[in-house]
Amino acid sequence: MSRSSSLFNSLDRNPANFAALSPIDFLAWAGEVYPEHCALIHGSRRQSWGETLARCRRLAAALAGRGIGAGDCVAVMAPNTPALYELHFGPAMIGAVLNALNTRLDAATLAFMLEFGEARLVFVDRAFAPVMRQALAQMDTPPVVIDIDDPEYDGDEAPLGSVDYEALLAEGDPQFVAPGPDDEWDAISLNFTSGTTGDPKGVVYHHRGAYLNAMTNALAWDMPRHATYLWTLPMFHCNGWCFAWTLAAKVGTNVCLRQVAAEPILESIRQHHVTHYCGAPIVHNMIIYADKRLREEIDWPVAGLVAGAAPPSAMIEGMARIGFDLTHVYGLTETYGPAALCAKHDSWAELPLDEQVVLNGRQGVRYPTQAALTVIDRETGQEVARDGQTLGELMFAGNIVMKGYLKNASATAEAFADGWYHTGDLGVIEPDGYIKIADRAKDVIISGGENISSLEIESVLSRHPAIESSAVVARPDDTWGETPCAFIQLRAGEQLDVDTVIAYCRERLAHYKCPKTVVFGALPTTATGKIQKYELRDRAGDLE
Repeated sequence: MSRSSSLFNSLDRNPANFAALSPIDFLAWAGEVYPEHCALIHGSRRQSWGETLARCRRLAAALAGRGIGAGDCVAVMAPNTPALYELHFGPAMIGAVLNALNTRLDAATLAFMLEFGEARLVFVDRAFAPVMRQALAQMDTPPVVIDIDDPEYDGDEAPLGSVDYEALLAEGDPQFVAPGPDDEWDAISLNFTSGTTGDPKGVVYHHRGAYLNAMTNALAWDMPRHATYLWTLPMFHCNGWCFAWTLAAKVGTNVCLRQVAAEPILESIRQHHVTHYCGAPIVHNMIIYADKRLREEIDWPVAGLVAGAAPPSAMIEGMARIGFDLTHVYGLTETYGPAALCAKHDSWAELPLDEQVVLNGRQGVRYPTQAALTVIDRETGQEVARDGQTLGELMFAGNIVMKGYLKNASATAEAFADGWYHTGDLGVIEPDGYIKIADRAKDVIISGGENISSLEIESVLSRHPAIESSAVVARPDDTWGETPCAFIQLRAGEQLDVDTVIAYCRERLAHYKCPKTVVFGALPTTATGKIQKYELRDRAGDLE
Protein backbone atom coordinates (compact mmCIF):
# COMPACT_ATOMS: atom_id res chain seq x y z
CA MET A 1 0.00 0.00 0.00
CA SER A 2 1.32 3.43 -0.90
CA ARG A 3 1.91 6.07 1.76
CA SER A 4 -0.73 8.41 0.25
CA SER A 5 -3.53 5.83 0.19
CA SER A 6 -2.75 4.81 3.77
CA LEU A 7 -2.76 8.46 4.84
CA PHE A 8 -6.24 9.30 3.53
CA ASN A 9 -7.85 5.94 4.23
CA SER A 10 -6.98 6.13 7.90
CA LEU A 11 -10.10 8.26 8.48
CA ASP A 12 -12.85 5.88 9.57
CA ARG A 13 -16.63 5.96 9.33
CA ASN A 14 -18.51 6.98 12.45
CA PRO A 15 -22.08 8.00 13.37
CA ALA A 16 -21.30 11.64 12.62
CA ASN A 17 -20.24 11.07 9.01
CA PHE A 18 -22.04 7.90 7.87
CA ALA A 19 -25.60 6.58 7.90
CA ALA A 20 -26.99 3.60 6.05
CA LEU A 21 -28.92 4.64 2.93
CA SER A 22 -32.62 3.85 3.21
CA PRO A 23 -35.71 5.26 1.45
CA ILE A 24 -37.51 5.56 4.78
CA ASP A 25 -35.43 8.70 5.28
CA PHE A 26 -37.32 10.32 2.38
CA LEU A 27 -40.58 9.94 4.30
CA ALA A 28 -39.13 11.48 7.44
CA TRP A 29 -37.88 14.46 5.43
CA ALA A 30 -41.18 14.97 3.60
CA GLY A 31 -43.22 14.71 6.80
CA GLU A 32 -40.98 17.05 8.76
CA VAL A 33 -40.34 19.72 6.10
CA TYR A 34 -43.69 19.74 4.24
CA PRO A 35 -46.15 18.32 6.80
CA GLU A 36 -49.17 20.09 5.28
CA HIS A 37 -48.53 19.18 1.64
CA CYS A 38 -50.91 16.55 0.23
CA ALA A 39 -49.30 13.12 0.09
CA LEU A 40 -52.24 10.88 -0.85
CA ILE A 41 -55.52 11.25 -2.70
CA HIS A 42 -57.97 8.36 -2.67
CA GLY A 43 -61.57 9.08 -3.55
CA SER A 44 -62.65 11.85 -1.15
CA ARG A 45 -59.70 11.22 1.16
CA ARG A 46 -56.84 13.71 1.37
CA GLN A 47 -53.85 12.85 3.54
CA SER A 48 -50.86 15.12 4.21
CA TRP A 49 -47.22 14.13 4.47
CA GLY A 50 -47.28 14.86 8.18
CA GLU A 51 -50.21 12.49 8.61
CA THR A 52 -48.54 9.86 6.42
CA LEU A 53 -45.36 9.99 8.49
CA ALA A 54 -47.35 9.59 11.72
CA ARG A 55 -49.40 6.71 10.31
CA CYS A 56 -46.31 4.87 9.07
CA ARG A 57 -44.70 5.29 12.49
CA ARG A 58 -47.87 3.87 14.06
CA LEU A 59 -47.70 0.94 11.64
CA ALA A 60 -44.06 0.26 12.49
CA ALA A 61 -44.74 0.44 16.22
CA ALA A 62 -47.82 -1.80 15.95
CA LEU A 63 -45.89 -4.41 13.97
CA ALA A 64 -43.07 -4.33 16.51
CA GLY A 65 -45.63 -4.72 19.28
CA ARG A 66 -46.89 -7.88 17.61
CA GLY A 67 -43.42 -9.39 17.48
CA ILE A 68 -42.43 -8.46 13.95
CA GLY A 69 -38.77 -7.51 13.69
CA ALA A 70 -35.72 -7.32 11.47
CA GLY A 71 -35.76 -9.90 8.70
CA ASP A 72 -39.39 -10.91 9.18
CA CYS A 73 -41.56 -10.99 6.05
CA VAL A 74 -44.81 -9.04 5.90
CA ALA A 75 -47.00 -9.72 2.84
CA VAL A 76 -49.85 -7.70 1.35
CA MET A 77 -52.54 -8.42 -1.23
CA ALA A 78 -54.09 -5.13 -2.29
CA PRO A 79 -54.65 -2.75 -5.20
CA ASN A 80 -53.07 0.72 -5.32
CA THR A 81 -54.46 2.17 -2.09
CA PRO A 82 -53.09 4.28 0.79
CA ALA A 83 -52.59 1.15 2.91
CA LEU A 84 -50.30 -0.44 0.34
CA TYR A 85 -48.39 2.83 0.04
CA GLU A 86 -47.88 3.06 3.81
CA LEU A 87 -46.75 -0.56 3.90
CA HIS A 88 -43.75 0.48 1.79
CA PHE A 89 -42.48 2.38 4.83
CA GLY A 90 -43.84 0.92 8.08
CA PRO A 91 -42.24 -2.55 7.91
CA ALA A 92 -38.95 -1.12 6.58
CA MET A 93 -38.72 1.17 9.61
CA ILE A 94 -38.18 -1.87 11.85
CA GLY A 95 -36.11 -3.88 9.38
CA ALA A 96 -38.97 -6.12 8.21
CA VAL A 97 -39.27 -7.16 4.56
CA LEU A 98 -42.33 -6.30 2.43
CA ASN A 99 -43.70 -8.83 -0.04
CA ALA A 100 -46.37 -7.13 -2.17
CA LEU A 101 -48.28 -9.91 -3.92
CA ASN A 102 -49.48 -9.86 -7.52
CA THR A 103 -53.25 -9.40 -7.33
CA ARG A 104 -53.93 -11.52 -10.43
CA LEU A 105 -52.31 -14.71 -9.19
CA ASP A 106 -54.13 -17.94 -8.39
CA ALA A 107 -54.48 -19.40 -4.90
CA ALA A 108 -51.85 -22.13 -5.32
CA THR A 109 -49.19 -19.65 -6.46
CA LEU A 110 -50.04 -17.25 -3.65
CA ALA A 111 -49.78 -20.06 -1.10
CA PHE A 112 -46.37 -20.98 -2.49
CA MET A 113 -45.15 -17.37 -2.21
CA LEU A 114 -46.40 -16.93 1.35
CA GLU A 115 -44.75 -20.16 2.44
CA PHE A 116 -41.52 -19.58 0.52
CA GLY A 117 -41.12 -16.05 1.91
CA GLU A 118 -42.12 -17.25 5.39
CA ALA A 119 -44.61 -14.40 5.78
CA ARG A 120 -45.54 -13.71 9.41
CA LEU A 121 -48.45 -11.41 8.56
CA VAL A 122 -50.48 -10.82 5.41
CA PHE A 123 -52.59 -7.70 4.82
CA VAL A 124 -55.61 -8.45 2.60
CA ASP A 125 -57.90 -5.99 0.84
CA ARG A 126 -61.45 -7.30 1.05
CA ALA A 127 -61.72 -7.56 -2.75
CA PHE A 128 -59.15 -10.36 -2.65
CA ALA A 129 -60.55 -12.24 0.33
CA PRO A 130 -61.90 -15.16 -1.78
CA VAL A 131 -58.61 -16.07 -3.45
CA MET A 132 -56.63 -15.47 -0.28
CA ARG A 133 -59.03 -17.68 1.69
CA GLN A 134 -58.26 -20.48 -0.76
CA ALA A 135 -54.51 -19.78 -0.56
CA LEU A 136 -54.42 -19.81 3.23
CA ALA A 137 -56.38 -23.07 3.30
CA GLN A 138 -53.53 -24.73 1.37
CA MET A 139 -50.89 -23.74 3.95
CA ASP A 140 -49.81 -25.77 6.97
CA THR A 141 -49.02 -22.63 8.98
CA PRO A 142 -50.81 -19.66 7.45
CA PRO A 143 -49.77 -16.13 8.44
CA VAL A 144 -51.90 -13.88 10.61
CA VAL A 145 -54.37 -11.89 8.48
CA ILE A 146 -54.90 -8.14 8.81
CA ASP A 147 -57.90 -6.90 6.80
CA ILE A 148 -57.81 -3.74 4.70
CA ASP A 149 -61.32 -2.27 4.64
CA ASP A 150 -60.93 0.33 1.90
CA PRO A 151 -63.90 2.77 1.77
CA GLU A 152 -63.56 2.90 -2.03
CA TYR A 153 -64.24 -0.84 -2.29
CA ASP A 154 -67.88 -1.30 -3.27
CA GLY A 155 -68.13 -5.08 -2.97
CA ASP A 156 -69.54 -7.22 -0.18
CA GLU A 157 -66.74 -9.74 0.46
CA ALA A 158 -66.46 -10.64 4.13
CA PRO A 159 -63.13 -9.95 5.86
CA LEU A 160 -60.72 -12.79 6.63
CA GLY A 161 -58.97 -11.69 9.80
CA SER A 162 -59.87 -10.66 13.31
CA VAL A 163 -58.44 -7.13 13.12
CA ASP A 164 -58.42 -4.52 10.38
CA TYR A 165 -55.71 -2.15 9.24
CA GLU A 166 -57.00 0.97 11.02
CA ALA A 167 -57.38 -0.92 14.30
CA LEU A 168 -53.81 -2.15 13.97
CA LEU A 169 -52.55 1.40 13.43
CA ALA A 170 -54.40 2.49 16.55
CA GLU A 171 -52.13 0.17 18.55
CA GLY A 172 -49.02 2.11 17.47
CA ASP A 173 -47.31 5.29 18.64
CA PRO A 174 -47.22 8.17 16.08
CA GLN A 175 -43.94 9.34 17.71
CA PHE A 176 -42.30 5.93 17.36
CA VAL A 177 -38.58 6.29 16.64
CA ALA A 178 -37.76 4.09 13.68
CA PRO A 179 -34.35 2.45 14.05
CA GLY A 180 -34.00 1.81 10.32
CA PRO A 181 -31.63 -0.80 8.91
CA ASP A 182 -28.42 -1.79 10.66
CA ASP A 183 -26.82 -2.10 7.25
CA GLU A 184 -27.94 -0.60 3.94
CA TRP A 185 -27.41 -4.08 2.44
CA ASP A 186 -30.26 -5.38 4.64
CA ALA A 187 -33.31 -6.60 2.71
CA ILE A 188 -36.21 -4.18 2.27
CA SER A 189 -38.53 -6.13 -0.03
CA LEU A 190 -39.22 -9.44 -1.73
CA ASN A 191 -40.62 -9.50 -5.27
CA PHE A 192 -41.41 -12.71 -7.11
CA THR A 193 -40.74 -13.25 -10.79
CA SER A 194 -43.54 -14.49 -12.99
CA GLY A 195 -42.59 -18.14 -12.71
CA THR A 196 -43.24 -18.93 -16.38
CA THR A 197 -40.79 -21.84 -16.40
CA GLY A 198 -41.41 -23.33 -12.95
CA ASP A 199 -41.90 -21.94 -9.48
CA PRO A 200 -41.46 -18.16 -9.19
CA LYS A 201 -38.08 -16.94 -7.98
CA GLY A 202 -37.94 -14.57 -5.01
CA VAL A 203 -35.96 -11.42 -5.89
CA VAL A 204 -34.58 -9.63 -2.82
CA TYR A 205 -33.99 -5.85 -2.77
CA HIS A 206 -31.84 -4.00 -0.24
CA HIS A 207 -32.27 -0.55 1.31
CA ARG A 208 -29.32 0.88 -0.61
CA GLY A 209 -30.67 -0.15 -4.01
CA ALA A 210 -34.19 1.04 -3.20
CA TYR A 211 -32.81 4.42 -2.07
CA LEU A 212 -30.66 4.86 -5.16
CA ASN A 213 -33.26 3.76 -7.68
CA ALA A 214 -35.96 5.91 -6.06
CA MET A 215 -33.68 8.92 -6.22
CA THR A 216 -32.58 8.19 -9.79
CA ASN A 217 -36.17 7.85 -11.01
CA ALA A 218 -36.65 11.51 -10.18
CA LEU A 219 -33.25 12.53 -11.52
CA ALA A 220 -33.52 10.67 -14.83
CA TRP A 221 -37.11 11.81 -15.41
CA ASP A 222 -36.39 15.38 -14.27
CA MET A 223 -39.33 15.08 -11.89
CA PRO A 224 -40.04 18.37 -10.06
CA ARG A 225 -40.85 18.81 -6.38
CA HIS A 226 -44.55 18.40 -5.61
CA ALA A 227 -45.25 16.42 -8.79
CA THR A 228 -48.66 14.75 -8.89
CA TYR A 229 -48.32 11.06 -9.72
CA LEU A 230 -51.12 8.73 -10.80
CA TRP A 231 -50.77 5.10 -9.73
CA THR A 232 -51.55 3.33 -13.01
CA LEU A 233 -48.57 1.02 -12.41
CA PRO A 234 -49.24 -1.66 -9.76
CA MET A 235 -47.35 -0.96 -6.54
CA PHE A 236 -46.78 -4.71 -6.24
CA HIS A 237 -44.70 -4.66 -9.44
CA CYS A 238 -41.06 -4.05 -8.42
CA ASN A 239 -42.47 -1.90 -5.59
CA GLY A 240 -44.03 0.32 -8.22
CA TRP A 241 -40.61 0.63 -9.93
CA CYS A 242 -39.50 2.20 -6.62
CA PHE A 243 -41.78 5.21 -7.22
CA ALA A 244 -43.47 4.56 -3.87
CA TRP A 245 -40.23 5.89 -2.38
CA THR A 246 -39.53 8.43 -5.15
CA LEU A 247 -42.75 10.31 -4.36
CA ALA A 248 -41.63 10.78 -0.76
CA ALA A 249 -38.23 12.07 -1.92
CA LYS A 250 -39.98 14.63 -4.17
CA VAL A 251 -42.77 15.39 -1.68
CA GLY A 252 -45.22 14.65 -4.45
CA THR A 253 -48.88 13.72 -4.35
CA ASN A 254 -49.88 10.08 -4.85
CA VAL A 255 -53.22 9.68 -6.62
CA CYS A 256 -54.41 6.14 -5.89
CA LEU A 257 -56.39 4.14 -8.42
CA ARG A 258 -58.16 0.85 -7.79
CA GLN A 259 -59.18 0.32 -11.42
CA VAL A 260 -56.86 0.80 -14.40
CA ALA A 261 -59.13 1.75 -17.32
CA ALA A 262 -59.23 4.69 -19.73
CA GLU A 263 -62.08 6.61 -18.11
CA PRO A 264 -60.83 6.59 -14.48
CA ILE A 265 -57.27 7.28 -15.67
CA LEU A 266 -58.21 10.36 -17.70
CA GLU A 267 -60.75 11.54 -15.12
CA SER A 268 -58.04 11.36 -12.43
CA ILE A 269 -55.55 13.22 -14.62
CA ARG A 270 -58.06 15.98 -15.28
CA GLN A 271 -59.48 16.24 -11.75
CA HIS A 272 -56.18 16.18 -9.87
CA HIS A 273 -53.94 17.85 -12.47
CA VAL A 274 -51.73 14.77 -12.69
CA THR A 275 -48.26 15.45 -14.09
CA HIS A 276 -46.69 11.98 -14.14
CA TYR A 277 -47.67 8.32 -14.49
CA CYS A 278 -46.06 4.99 -15.49
CA GLY A 279 -47.17 1.85 -17.22
CA ALA A 280 -46.75 -0.91 -19.75
CA PRO A 281 -47.70 -0.16 -23.38
CA ILE A 282 -51.28 -1.31 -22.77
CA VAL A 283 -51.85 1.59 -20.35
CA HIS A 284 -50.63 4.20 -22.82
CA ASN A 285 -52.69 2.64 -25.60
CA MET A 286 -55.78 3.02 -23.41
CA ILE A 287 -55.13 6.75 -23.35
CA ILE A 288 -54.33 7.06 -27.06
CA TYR A 289 -57.46 5.26 -28.22
CA ALA A 290 -59.86 6.54 -25.56
CA ASP A 291 -62.78 8.75 -26.56
CA LYS A 292 -61.25 12.15 -27.34
CA ARG A 293 -63.81 13.80 -25.07
CA LEU A 294 -62.15 12.15 -22.07
CA ARG A 295 -58.95 14.11 -22.82
CA GLU A 296 -60.70 17.48 -23.02
CA GLU A 297 -59.35 20.17 -20.63
CA ILE A 298 -56.07 18.29 -20.13
CA ASP A 299 -54.02 21.19 -21.46
CA TRP A 300 -50.84 20.88 -19.38
CA PRO A 301 -47.75 18.68 -19.91
CA VAL A 302 -48.28 15.09 -18.79
CA ALA A 303 -45.19 12.88 -18.61
CA GLY A 304 -45.36 9.11 -18.93
CA LEU A 305 -42.82 6.33 -18.50
CA VAL A 306 -43.17 3.20 -20.59
CA ALA A 307 -41.22 0.00 -20.04
CA GLY A 308 -40.95 -3.14 -22.04
CA ALA A 309 -38.64 -4.96 -24.37
CA ALA A 310 -39.55 -2.59 -27.19
CA PRO A 311 -42.66 -0.39 -27.05
CA PRO A 312 -44.47 -0.39 -30.40
CA SER A 313 -43.48 2.56 -32.55
CA ALA A 314 -47.14 3.28 -33.23
CA MET A 315 -47.68 3.79 -29.49
CA ILE A 316 -44.74 6.21 -29.17
CA GLU A 317 -46.01 8.14 -32.17
CA GLY A 318 -49.57 8.13 -30.84
CA MET A 319 -48.55 9.59 -27.48
CA ALA A 320 -46.60 12.34 -29.22
CA ARG A 321 -49.61 13.25 -31.35
CA ILE A 322 -51.90 13.75 -28.33
CA GLY A 323 -49.26 15.84 -26.53
CA PHE A 324 -48.14 13.40 -23.83
CA ASP A 325 -44.36 13.30 -23.26
CA LEU A 326 -43.31 9.66 -23.19
CA THR A 327 -39.94 8.39 -21.95
CA HIS A 328 -38.82 4.82 -22.54
CA VAL A 329 -37.16 2.99 -19.63
CA TYR A 330 -35.87 -0.55 -19.36
CA GLY A 331 -35.23 -2.95 -16.55
CA LEU A 332 -36.31 -6.16 -14.89
CA THR A 333 -37.58 -7.30 -11.52
CA GLU A 334 -33.93 -8.10 -10.72
CA THR A 335 -32.90 -4.44 -11.30
CA TYR A 336 -35.54 -2.76 -9.10
CA GLY A 337 -37.58 -1.99 -12.20
CA PRO A 338 -36.08 0.71 -14.46
CA ALA A 339 -32.29 0.71 -14.51
CA ALA A 340 -31.82 2.19 -17.98
CA LEU A 341 -33.56 4.88 -20.00
CA CYS A 342 -33.61 6.30 -23.48
CA ALA A 343 -32.10 9.64 -22.44
CA LYS A 344 -33.41 12.28 -24.85
CA HIS A 345 -31.30 14.93 -26.58
CA ASP A 346 -32.61 18.40 -27.37
CA SER A 347 -31.57 18.00 -30.99
CA TRP A 348 -33.96 15.07 -31.44
CA ALA A 349 -36.94 17.41 -31.15
CA GLU A 350 -35.93 19.04 -34.47
CA LEU A 351 -36.16 15.75 -36.35
CA PRO A 352 -39.23 14.45 -38.22
CA LEU A 353 -41.59 12.53 -35.96
CA ASP A 354 -40.84 9.16 -37.53
CA GLU A 355 -37.12 9.63 -36.82
CA GLN A 356 -37.87 10.68 -33.23
CA VAL A 357 -39.93 7.51 -32.79
CA VAL A 358 -36.99 5.33 -33.87
CA LEU A 359 -34.60 7.08 -31.48
CA ASN A 360 -37.04 7.07 -28.55
CA GLY A 361 -37.87 3.37 -28.98
CA ARG A 362 -34.44 2.21 -27.85
CA GLN A 363 -33.59 0.88 -24.39
CA GLY A 364 -30.89 3.53 -24.23
CA VAL A 365 -28.24 3.94 -21.55
CA ARG A 366 -27.73 3.04 -17.91
CA TYR A 367 -29.32 4.97 -15.06
CA PRO A 368 -26.81 7.42 -13.51
CA THR A 369 -26.54 5.30 -10.35
CA GLN A 370 -26.10 2.01 -12.22
CA ALA A 371 -22.42 1.21 -12.75
CA ALA A 372 -22.70 -0.48 -16.12
CA LEU A 373 -25.01 -1.63 -18.90
CA THR A 374 -23.62 -3.20 -22.04
CA VAL A 375 -24.09 -5.96 -24.60
CA ILE A 376 -21.78 -8.95 -24.34
CA ASP A 377 -21.03 -11.61 -26.93
CA ARG A 378 -22.15 -14.82 -25.24
CA GLU A 379 -19.35 -16.83 -26.86
CA THR A 380 -16.34 -14.54 -26.30
CA GLY A 381 -17.45 -12.66 -23.17
CA GLN A 382 -16.45 -9.38 -24.85
CA GLU A 383 -18.54 -6.28 -25.56
CA VAL A 384 -20.00 -6.39 -29.06
CA ALA A 385 -19.09 -3.88 -31.75
CA ARG A 386 -21.02 -0.60 -31.70
CA ASP A 387 -22.40 -1.16 -35.17
CA GLY A 388 -26.10 -1.66 -34.46
CA GLN A 389 -25.84 -5.13 -36.00
CA THR A 390 -23.77 -7.46 -33.82
CA LEU A 391 -26.02 -9.35 -31.44
CA GLY A 392 -25.23 -10.10 -27.80
CA GLU A 393 -26.83 -10.31 -24.35
CA LEU A 394 -27.72 -7.20 -22.35
CA MET A 395 -25.99 -7.18 -18.98
CA PHE A 396 -26.06 -4.92 -15.91
CA ALA A 397 -23.70 -4.37 -13.01
CA GLY A 398 -23.94 -1.97 -10.10
CA ASN A 399 -25.87 -0.71 -7.13
CA ILE A 400 -29.35 -1.28 -8.53
CA VAL A 401 -29.08 -5.00 -9.09
CA MET A 402 -30.83 -7.34 -6.64
CA LYS A 403 -29.15 -8.99 -3.66
CA GLY A 404 -30.02 -12.32 -5.26
CA TYR A 405 -32.71 -14.99 -5.39
CA LEU A 406 -34.08 -16.09 -2.03
CA LYS A 407 -33.14 -19.68 -1.09
CA ASN A 408 -31.72 -20.30 -4.58
CA ALA A 409 -27.95 -20.13 -4.59
CA SER A 410 -27.57 -21.88 -7.96
CA ALA A 411 -29.91 -19.48 -9.78
CA THR A 412 -28.17 -16.53 -8.11
CA ALA A 413 -24.74 -17.76 -9.18
CA GLU A 414 -25.93 -18.33 -12.74
CA ALA A 415 -27.50 -14.86 -12.94
CA PHE A 416 -24.29 -13.23 -11.66
CA ALA A 417 -21.78 -15.27 -13.69
CA ASP A 418 -18.60 -13.41 -14.71
CA GLY A 419 -19.46 -10.36 -12.62
CA TRP A 420 -22.54 -9.35 -14.60
CA TYR A 421 -26.27 -9.69 -14.13
CA HIS A 422 -27.41 -11.63 -17.20
CA THR A 423 -30.79 -10.31 -18.40
CA GLY A 424 -31.55 -12.94 -21.03
CA ASP A 425 -32.38 -10.13 -23.48
CA LEU A 426 -30.55 -9.98 -26.79
CA GLY A 427 -29.65 -6.68 -28.40
CA VAL A 428 -27.14 -4.46 -30.14
CA ILE A 429 -25.14 -1.32 -29.36
CA GLU A 430 -25.71 1.45 -31.87
CA PRO A 431 -22.92 3.82 -32.96
CA ASP A 432 -24.01 6.50 -30.46
CA GLY A 433 -23.65 4.00 -27.59
CA TYR A 434 -27.40 3.51 -27.11
CA ILE A 435 -28.61 -0.05 -26.69
CA LYS A 436 -31.56 -1.58 -28.51
CA ILE A 437 -33.14 -4.93 -27.71
CA ALA A 438 -33.55 -7.35 -30.59
CA ASP A 439 -35.50 -9.96 -28.64
CA ARG A 440 -35.60 -12.15 -25.58
CA ALA A 441 -33.19 -15.05 -26.08
CA LYS A 442 -36.09 -17.50 -25.77
CA ASP A 443 -38.25 -15.49 -28.24
CA VAL A 444 -35.86 -15.51 -31.22
CA ILE A 445 -37.41 -17.61 -34.00
CA ILE A 446 -34.92 -19.78 -35.90
CA SER A 447 -36.45 -20.58 -39.28
CA GLY A 448 -34.41 -22.43 -41.88
CA GLY A 449 -31.24 -21.43 -40.04
CA GLU A 450 -32.16 -17.70 -40.05
CA ASN A 451 -32.72 -15.77 -36.81
CA ILE A 452 -35.98 -13.81 -36.86
CA SER A 453 -36.82 -11.18 -34.24
CA SER A 454 -40.38 -11.49 -32.97
CA LEU A 455 -40.18 -7.85 -31.87
CA GLU A 456 -39.47 -6.69 -35.41
CA ILE A 457 -42.63 -8.39 -36.68
CA GLU A 458 -44.68 -7.05 -33.75
CA SER A 459 -43.47 -3.52 -34.46
CA VAL A 460 -44.81 -3.78 -38.02
CA LEU A 461 -48.13 -5.23 -36.87
CA SER A 462 -48.54 -2.48 -34.27
CA ARG A 463 -48.79 0.12 -37.03
CA HIS A 464 -51.87 -1.44 -38.63
CA PRO A 465 -54.86 0.71 -37.60
CA ALA A 466 -57.10 -2.29 -36.96
CA ILE A 467 -54.67 -4.11 -34.65
CA GLU A 468 -54.79 -3.30 -30.93
CA SER A 469 -51.96 -5.60 -29.85
CA SER A 470 -49.99 -8.55 -31.14
CA ALA A 471 -47.47 -11.18 -30.10
CA VAL A 472 -45.32 -13.32 -32.35
CA VAL A 473 -43.89 -16.67 -31.25
CA ALA A 474 -42.26 -19.68 -32.86
CA ARG A 475 -44.46 -22.47 -34.20
CA PRO A 476 -42.76 -25.85 -34.76
CA ASP A 477 -42.46 -26.73 -38.44
CA ASP A 478 -41.26 -30.00 -40.01
CA THR A 479 -39.58 -28.23 -42.92
CA TRP A 480 -38.21 -25.01 -41.45
CA GLY A 481 -37.77 -26.01 -37.84
CA GLU A 482 -39.79 -23.00 -36.70
CA THR A 483 -41.94 -20.38 -38.40
CA PRO A 484 -43.41 -17.10 -37.06
CA CYS A 485 -46.92 -17.38 -35.63
CA ALA A 486 -48.76 -14.10 -34.98
CA PHE A 487 -51.47 -13.82 -32.33
CA ILE A 488 -53.50 -10.68 -32.96
CA GLN A 489 -56.07 -8.82 -30.89
CA LEU A 490 -58.16 -6.45 -33.01
CA ARG A 491 -59.61 -3.12 -31.96
CA ALA A 492 -63.31 -3.09 -31.12
CA GLY A 493 -65.43 -3.19 -34.27
CA GLU A 494 -62.50 -3.98 -36.61
CA GLN A 495 -62.14 -6.99 -38.90
CA LEU A 496 -59.14 -8.51 -40.68
CA ASP A 497 -58.42 -11.81 -42.39
CA VAL A 498 -55.26 -13.88 -42.42
CA ASP A 499 -54.31 -13.10 -46.02
CA THR A 500 -54.58 -9.35 -45.43
CA VAL A 501 -52.29 -9.52 -42.39
CA ILE A 502 -49.65 -11.57 -44.21
CA ALA A 503 -49.79 -9.26 -47.25
CA TYR A 504 -49.39 -6.23 -44.97
CA CYS A 505 -46.25 -7.76 -43.44
CA ARG A 506 -44.81 -8.80 -46.80
CA GLU A 507 -44.92 -5.18 -47.93
CA ARG A 508 -42.77 -4.15 -44.95
CA LEU A 509 -40.55 -7.12 -44.11
CA ALA A 510 -38.33 -9.64 -45.82
CA HIS A 511 -40.68 -12.44 -46.84
CA TYR A 512 -38.97 -15.08 -44.68
CA LYS A 513 -39.68 -12.94 -41.61
CA CYS A 514 -43.42 -12.71 -42.21
CA PRO A 515 -45.91 -14.74 -40.17
CA LYS A 516 -46.86 -18.07 -41.70
CA THR A 517 -49.71 -18.46 -39.20
CA VAL A 518 -52.13 -15.83 -37.89
CA VAL A 519 -54.53 -16.37 -34.98
CA PHE A 520 -57.11 -13.77 -33.94
CA GLY A 521 -58.39 -13.34 -30.38
CA ALA A 522 -57.76 -11.81 -26.97
CA LEU A 523 -54.16 -12.00 -25.75
CA PRO A 524 -53.29 -13.29 -22.26
CA THR A 525 -51.57 -10.66 -20.15
CA THR A 526 -50.02 -10.30 -16.71
CA ALA A 527 -51.28 -7.82 -14.11
CA THR A 528 -48.78 -5.28 -15.46
CA GLY A 529 -49.99 -5.59 -19.04
CA LYS A 530 -47.21 -7.80 -20.39
CA ILE A 531 -48.31 -10.40 -22.89
CA GLN A 532 -47.74 -13.94 -21.63
CA LYS A 533 -45.77 -15.36 -24.53
CA TYR A 534 -45.15 -18.66 -22.78
CA GLU A 535 -48.88 -19.37 -22.98
CA LEU A 536 -48.95 -18.41 -26.66
CA ARG A 537 -45.96 -20.67 -27.38
CA ASP A 538 -47.97 -23.54 -25.90
CA ARG A 539 -50.95 -22.62 -28.08
CA ALA A 540 -48.78 -22.40 -31.19
CA GLY A 541 -47.35 -25.84 -30.48
CA ASP A 542 -50.86 -27.31 -30.26
CA LEU A 543 -52.09 -25.84 -33.55
CA GLU A 544 -52.90 -28.35 -36.28
